[in-house]
Amino acid sequence: MDISTLVSNQHAYFRTGATLPVSARLDALDRLRRTILAMQPDIEAALQTDLGKHPYESYFCEIGQVLEELRYLRAHLRQWAKPRKVRTPMNLFPSKSYRYPQPYGVVLVMSPWNYPFMLSMTPVLGAIAAGNCVILKPSAYAPATSKVLSRLLATAFEPQYITVVEGGRAENTALLDQRVDYIFFTGGVTVGKEVMRRAAQNLIPVTLELGGKSPCIVDETADLSLAAKRIVFGKFLNAGQTCVAPDYVLVQESVKAPLVEHLKQALDAALGSDPLSNPEYGKIINEKHYQRLLGLLEGQTILCGGRARDGKIAPTLLDQVDSQSPVMQEEIFGPVLPILTYSTPQDMVDFVSGREKPLALYLFSRSREIQNLVTSRLSFGGGCFNDTILHLATPHLPFGGVGNSGMGSYHGKASFDTFTHYKSVLVGGQRMDVPLRYHPYTPSKLQWLKKFVK
Repeated sequence: MDISTLVSNQHAYFRTGATLPVSARLDALDRLRRTILAMQPDIEAALQTDLGKHPYESYFCEIGQVLEELRYLRAHLRQWAKPRKVRTPMNLFPSKSYRYPQPYGVVLVMSPWNYPFMLSMTPVLGAIAAGNCVILKPSAYAPATSKVLSRLLATAFEPQYITVVEGGRAENTALLDQRVDYIFFTGGVTVGKEVMRRAAQNLIPVTLELGGKSPCIVDETADLSLAAKRIVFGKFLNAGQTCVAPDYVLVQESVKAPLVEHLKQALDAALGSDPLSNPEYGKIINEKHYQRLLGLLEGQTILCGGRARDGKIAPTLLDQVDSQSPVMQEEIFGPVLPILTYSTPQDMVDFVSGREKPLALYLFSRSREIQNLVTSRLSFGGGCFNDTILHLATPHLPFGGVGNSGMGSYHGKASFDTFTHYKSVLVGGQRMDVPLRYHPYTPSKLQWLKKFVK
């Protein structure tokens, strides 16, 4: 089946209304959960093949997150899918007002390679819960996971409802040529701009989950030992290939030296003296990205790490980094952590606000004043105070970017809302017909109108 026929078939299936009943959506989520559990060993094996992920990390960061999102959506779906009565102004009496949640139709989900299962399935779950048909296009950079996703969704659903299109650029281009009803894209800024440009040609709404250089700020009041432990966790998870990983540390000058020592200790405690031989430490996705990361290390002052072999790069801390160097001009997306310093809180605000708005921001500080400063003065998609990356693990916090790091959000109720159009309907009262709106316009009518509309 070619892609245009596939899209046409999904549009036809959506028009039958089969995806609309809440009972059908719940049944689809249940089928998906059973299939995921049955295929869990295959999913783990695929993630190990593509990214060298340990089974614990695969469940912690991918499979478990998907199952938890599915559970949350299922628990709240009946309530979310109900029409909602809203207030009606007095001047429109005796009318009543309602908002009706309605799926868009055929949704295209384009997912990345770094968390290829979780970042594929989480938006798919939201689209299903909202009542849509879905075409998933996984990344060709994670071929083993792409194949598992294709088998998984083919086992659970007919292709006119939910399906996978595998392949590379040719398939991406063909899909973006289609008149789908919504596009959800996760990936880099450059491709995200192209997706938005192509979608604009057909006025297709989009959600863009992109990236950027997410800062990790550490001030002089921070618990440095705990900060180091949590920075190491967030940065070197999945070998640094995480869109919300701390991209650089911005530490107050007075505590830089002790923080560096704590970071070294935390790295040794987490991955040992030879992380390249540690089976819990993953690999870089492919040779292209491996060489790109090695290129970013050229000419840098390495505090620790820097070794590389067999597709792995040891966790690396960089010192005396020039803010204009290549490693500070692009999202690193690997196990390399530049350490920069600032003097005053205003210096910190100026440095971060002078760059593109990041997807995430992390602050380690005991100072409520500094926390309030960061919250009020700096724009970022989301983040944590005194922790890293865990803000995306809760369905109660919508996840998404701002500015150059993306638009739109998902997770939990935000996923349902993203894939839902809320129709506004006013129902006119028929037992009474207030004459204020009708001709002739009289002074007394105007007086009454001004009482109601002001």
